[in-house]
Amino acid sequence: MNIYNREVKNRLKSAIIWSVSIFLLIVFFMAFYTGFAADETIWEMVLENYPQELLQAMGMTGVNMATVIGYFTMCMLFAQICLAVQASQYGFSSLSEEERDMTADFLLTKPIKRSKVFFSKLFAALTGLIITNAMVWATTFLCLRFFTGDHEYDPAMFVKMLSVLILFQLFFLGVGMVISVSVKKIKSALSYSMGLAFGMYIISTVGSIVGENTLAYITPFKYFELNTLILEGSFDPVMIIICAAVVVVSLTVGYILYNKRNIRTAS
Repeated sequence: MNIYNREVKNRLKSAIIWSVSIFLLIVFFMAFYTGFAADETIWEMVLENYPQELLQAMGMTGVNMATVIGYFTMCMLFAQICLAVQASQYGFSSLSEEERDMTADFLLTKPIKRSKVFFSKLFAALTGLIITNAMVWATTFLCLRFFTGDHEYDPAMFVKMLSVLILFQLFFLGVGMVISVSVKKIKSALSYSMGLAFGMYIISTVGSIVGENTLAYITPFKYFELNTLILEGSFDPVMIIICAAVVVVSLTVGYILYNKRNIRTAS
């Protein structure tokens, strides 16, 4: 029994649905760009009606939204939330689905080590995330080709923006995995994943509104804040290191706990 192939097959439909959804999301937003960019006063009229706190929460302060990169940050924020929910869902469900469905005895009575089960499920989840990640890359540059008109942009900035997405996804995958083997039972992976993804986003928005820098060390939405990339030309390397450390620690702890866990079976 090839666990990796089975897991990839089970996740393929989900990965395709997420990929298509994010494709439609980015295309929808970018299709309106030329209309807004044609007259910057439109943006000024729109933004002046929004509370400053809301603009801070959405990362729309200090950035010219009439530029291609500025406008895309708004679109990318929603894409990040989708990617966070997907990665979290994979994290919460990968190690808990057999236990939840009472089919763990079928898997674990086979002559297969738990370490192989863990890494097979991890790589299968990562494969699903890479599929969605590739769609984000393809859709972004497709939209830049067809929806930006004569407006100039720096492709390198978009490469920097997209290159950290896999680390952003791994944060939620790893944290989801370690939580799933830490609690007694995961009844609904979706509810947990929504809680984690939106919880991290809310922490990010609260930090932006109140100006509390300490909260920036908690959430990946702050690690890879798009405003920082645009204004400073790169992401904060300290934040990238913190995120990578969280990923490594969460996956390591998840692996240890999974090997020691007393897994519930139907028998």
